[in-house]
Amino acid sequence: MENLQYALFSEININDSFFDSLKEDYAEFSGWFNKKALAGEKAYVLYRGTTIDGFMYLKTEEEIIDDVEPPLPYGVHLKIGTFKFNSQGTRRGERFIKKVFDHAIEENVSDIYVTIFSKHEYLMHLFMKYGFGIHGSKETPNGTEHVLTRRMGVITGNNLHDYPYINTVDNKKHLLAIKPEYHTRMLPDSILNNETHDIIKDVSHTNSIHKIYICAMDGVTLYKEGDPIIIYRTGDGLGPARFRSVATSVGVFEEYRNIHEFSSESEFLSYCSPYSVFSNEELTSIFRQKRFCHVLRFTYNAAMSKRVTRGSLIDDAGLNPGSYWGSMELSDEQFRRITNLGEINESIIIN
Repeated sequence: MENLQYALFSEININDSFFDSLKEDYAEFSGWFNKKALAGEKAYVLYRGTTIDGFMYLKTEEEIIDDVEPPLPYGVHLKIGTFKFNSQGTRRGERFIKKVFDHAIEENVSDIYVTIFSKHEYLMHLFMKYGFGIHGSKETPNGTEHVLTRRMGVITGNNLHDYPYINTVDNKKHLLAIKPEYHTRMLPDSILNNETHDIIKDVSHTNSIHKIYICAMDGVTLYKEGDPIIIYRTGDGLGPARFRSVATSVGVFEEYRNIHEFSSESEFLSYCSPYSVFSNEELTSIFRQKRFCHVLRFTYNAAMSKRVTRGSLIDDAGLNPGSYWGSMELSDEQFRRITNLGEINESIIIN
């Protein structure tokens, strides 16, 4: 099982072979790493067993960035200082990208920037997929690097380029219910009590940007690309639903597919497997039985800092207890109240 941790530099083994290529690309890497360790700083580390398979260091800078050309103007910038992961054909990169945006929102930065050598084409493509563009270049003793930037708070109309922002204008809003056994596998960062948690330290191994969910609720066929979604974890039978069922997260709907649209089992597995809560064995069974025919793809934009119970959804957000809660359309006011109750950072909600 992979494990993404937010760890002290002093707890990370710089002699792990994972760091060999970074030492080759950057002659100063070992000295830089040791200085960070002495300063008590932290970085994200992806472990596969006891082996390091990913590393990322982030730094907030409030200044003019003048070691790149052209310079970045005065502002609060989030620098992706060091970023590498071993690609396994999975969504590892997205786990790190999501953490970049979590930090950017938490720190209320003006932009994010990263420097990358041309040879790292996969990384270039990954960043540009989520709205980064080539700003300029940086000359270093190690060679010339591209400088990629992403402005925050700018809405383009492209859901991925706008991520993690949620555009509520002219879009319908929905509540989507997920059973506990699937919710835990999809969004295991969610907790059941009403205590505030730290999204920066929440580094669950399935904390990726895109999610696939498969169900039989006909109401989901009405979802349109760009529609905001409130994720609702149904009760687990360990207590009254009024207290155990909770709204946990907010996302944006991307695409609907009917299971009958897939030409083959392999096409279905290829589409669903990277982001589904289900194992390949479960997906194979779902495809063959065709009992659950609605396939939903959405982005996971933010976890609620405070979980909102069913009781609060009824009493404080105005949801009708007599309605069907599997898939429920929400009014603008209900959506606003729920995100406020969940203490979603208001800067990501575009009204």
